[in-house]
Amino acid sequence: MILENFTLCSPRPSVNPKETDPKSPIVVRSTIDVATIPENHVIIKVDRFGFSANNVTYQALGEHPHFRYFDFHPAPTSELVRTHGLIPVWGFGTVVTSTHSKIQVGERVYGYLAPTRYLVVPVSKTDLNKHAFYVPRPHLPEDRRPYNQILRCNADPQYTPGDEPEDLTMLYRPLFWTSYWCEDWLHSTGSYKASDSGKLSILISSASSKTAFSLAYLVQKRIRAEELPNVTVVGLTSKRNIGFTQRLGLYNGVYEYDTFVKAPAFQGDINRRWLYIDVAGNADLNERVKTHFASPTSVGRIVKNVSLGATNLAPSASANDEMSWSHNAFNASAVVEDPTIRWPAVEHFFMPEWLNVRKNQLPILEIFRRQAVAWSDLMRDCRTWVQLERVYGAEKVRDDYIRIAKGGLGPDKGLIWSLWDVELPSKPLTSRL
Repeated sequence: MILENFTLCSPRPSVNPKETDPKSPIVVRSTIDVATIPENHVIIKVDRFGFSANNVTYQALGEHPHFRYFDFHPAPTSELVRTHGLIPVWGFGTVVTSTHSKIQVGERVYGYLAPTRYLVVPVSKTDLNKHAFYVPRPHLPEDRRPYNQILRCNADPQYTPGDEPEDLTMLYRPLFWTSYWCEDWLHSTGSYKASDSGKLSILISSASSKTAFSLAYLVQKRIRAEELPNVTVVGLTSKRNIGFTQRLGLYNGVYEYDTFVKAPAFQGDINRRWLYIDVAGNADLNERVKTHFASPTSVGRIVKNVSLGATNLAPSASANDEMSWSHNAFNASAVVEDPTIRWPAVEHFFMPEWLNVRKNQLPILEIFRRQAVAWSDLMRDCRTWVQLERVYGAEKVRDDYIRIAKGGLGPDKGLIWSLWDVELPSKPLTSRL
């Protein structure tokens, strides 16, 4: 049986822009001969996947030596490997072919897939359980294991069947867990106890992004539970996103990038301490924040400086030039106590690294319990935050990507894409080989 496949391939940032436009992905047609699939492989029919500014970041960082997002799924043809890569996407699919003795055709799965109709992946012969199976990627670091798991929906405690629950899962699950474990890091290491006066503000850039407002949401949960007295959450965003970010109701104040220094919240109150969580990754903005907080007589002091993302990276960005990254050993003090230091060294947060630490501190069942509670609360609270928007068909998805790459992605939309021309029921196409 021959399967016709279509795959969205994105230009590599390192390729000469005269050779290929970094903002213009291509749709590549290929075929898969089911009879030639090796042992211990599966073919997943990728039904739908979420797309956000985070995925644009994946392209910009596709060749970055720390992230290596283009190393998760190979391009569909050998000729394209040099010039194009596949942006990983979080999506749902159905196993339509299996040469693995413990994986059944027809299984509904969720994982770090590719923007394609059919995805062929190897599966570890022994590294699997009722909850998940794993794609062996020995060329990647060990801490990438969360990205290598394909969750089996029938045994996934966070899975709820249905179009809307699946759509919300694709949009929030990858971003929310980054925010969740970052907040867990801040809380468990004592970063909220940063001021003798008790007054603390958490300043978050790119406040309209899902990663940022998910973090704000988690901090506000602690505030409502009276765990964090005298703590406020402050957002910075662009002028066009002010209204949306304010309507979320997750920040105590939202201010524009260009004018925040004039706001009363950023004047005086020299005993207040600030945690700066940079989600935007914009060097010019960070320089403005640094300059404003430099004076000890006009504003409080930043005592922790965290890099949590790079939502301002464009597909054409040269990640190797524009973004340096250092491993976080998580063994530094919670905050900088020295009052003469007004701009602490940046601490990079990468969720798999911190999760590895917590696995040695907490029983795995406790981690599962905490995640189950957090996810249930999110699914109850997030339904009105953004409007879901579906796009079907390979060419339409490509055109939508070009639109976003050139004009940006509005924060009020949650994009669900599929390379299938119409919504199809997830049915097995073939039996076990």
